[in-house]
Formats: sequence, structure tokens, C-alpha cells
Amino acid sequence: MKNTLWSVLAAVCALAVVSTCASAQTQEVKEKPRMYTYVAFWTIPRAQWADYAKQAASDEKMVQKALSDGTIVGYGDDTNLLHQPDGATHDSWFSAMSEAGLLNLLDQFYKSGSTTSAVDIAATRHWDDMLVSRYYNWHSGSWKGLYTEVSTYKLKPDAPDNAVDLLSKNLFVPLFEKLLADGTLVEYEVDTEAIHTEAPGTLWLAYITANAEGLDKVNAAVREAQKNDALGVSAFGSMIDFKEHRDYLARTDAAYK
Repeated sequence: MKNTLWSVLAAVCALAVVSTCASAQTQEVKEKPRMYTYVAFWTIPRAQWADYAKQAASDEKMVQKALSDGTIVGYGDDTNLLHQPDGATHDSWFSAMSEAGLLNLLDQFYKSGSTTSAVDIAATRHWDDMLVSRYYNWHSGSWKGLYTEVSTYKLKPDAPDNAVDLLSKNLFVPLFEKLLADGTLVEYEVDTEAIHTEAPGTLWLAYITANAEGLDKVNAAVREAQKNDALGVSAFGSMIDFKEHRDYLARTDAAYK
């Protein structure tokens, strides 16, 4: 018990030092209004991949209208590049500033009949997530052929209750904002589950790069940050169970308002 307490205090103190140093150079990071994201994952047989692309293209008018009228703030489709046994091959997603925005668009999908299309029925696996983020930013526009990387982390049981806030404000957001400003990133977000379909304590770091070279730039920036911010890295390590860490890499078509 004593060791657990000291590990948490050490993490908080380390992040407090990082925060003090960072605030002298950059503006304080503040959480934003909640942004919700609905993600539908699909495992599609390879013979149906072309049909899935056609279905996604036919659904685009619906999501474009929802984007233009403010129902949602972003949407996209991902094609997984690193396939795992029984894992998703594709996913589609859309983001809104309320759960109602997500559900109203989802209702349109159900009413249109697209959720019972032949390609959806052919899927061997399907599941959905509803996520929420208070740390995010993006460039407005529409793109084809971007790259998305999502890193999943599990908080340790003794991590402080505000661990996501501490890590986001002092580590994640300052790094992502620099990469967004120089054009490396198109979008980033720090997500947790809004509707818990699995045990609480998981966070997702998601970012979209303009091209493949952007992935190398992000990795280089992370390595540089690790060298220059030993306290922050130590704090991160004290809160995260790395045995549960997983990554997801995809090609992405996306649009943001």
C-alpha cells in the first residue's frame, strides 16, 4: 500500500514539474467541450473489399450533408494495414459535439437500409464503440489516402483518477499541437469510452497524418520528447500498464468541418 501511494505521488509531482516548466513556454492546455465519436468496425472477407468501398462511397452523401448542417464535425473510413486473426479489416466513424448528433445520424443509416446491405451481412465480425474526447484539434478540409495511427493504453489500477487529464495536458497535447501546427498532423484526439463496452481505464491516442512521411515525423518527435522530458516519461510509465498496449494503423479518407 505504501509503495502504491508513493508511486502515485511521484507521478503527480513529476507531472506538476513538467506542467510548471511547460507553462513558462506555452499557453496552458485546457480541456475542450466533449466530442463524441461513433466507430463501426468490420471484418470483411477479402472478396468483398471492393464492395465495401462502393458501399462507403454511396453512404458519403448522407455524412456530407450531416457535416454541412452541423450534425457532425467530422467523418471518415479506415482500411486496416496490419491485419490480425479475427481483427477488423475496415472501420467507419463520425464525430459530433453531442451523443444526440451521433445517434441522429446513426438513425438515418438504419432508415436508409445501408446497415443491412449485402456487404455488411457478409462481414464475419462486427462491433461498435462510442468514444468521448476533451482533448482534440484538426484542420478543416477533406482528404483521401491519409494515414491513421491509434495507440491503445490501459491505466494501472493505482493511476490517479485524473490521469488522462494530467497526461493530456502535460504530454500529449503539447506534442500533438506542434505537429498539427507544422502540417504533419491533420487531426488528433485523446479518447476514452463514452459507453463502456469493456472495463474502464482504457485510453486511445489517435492521430491522422497527411502522408506516410508524417508517421516518421511523429515517431521522431516522440523520441525527441523522451530524451528531453525524462520526468514526463517517468510519470507516463508509472500510470500505464504497457502489457495492454496495442497499435492500429490504417489508410484513411476523412473530412472535418
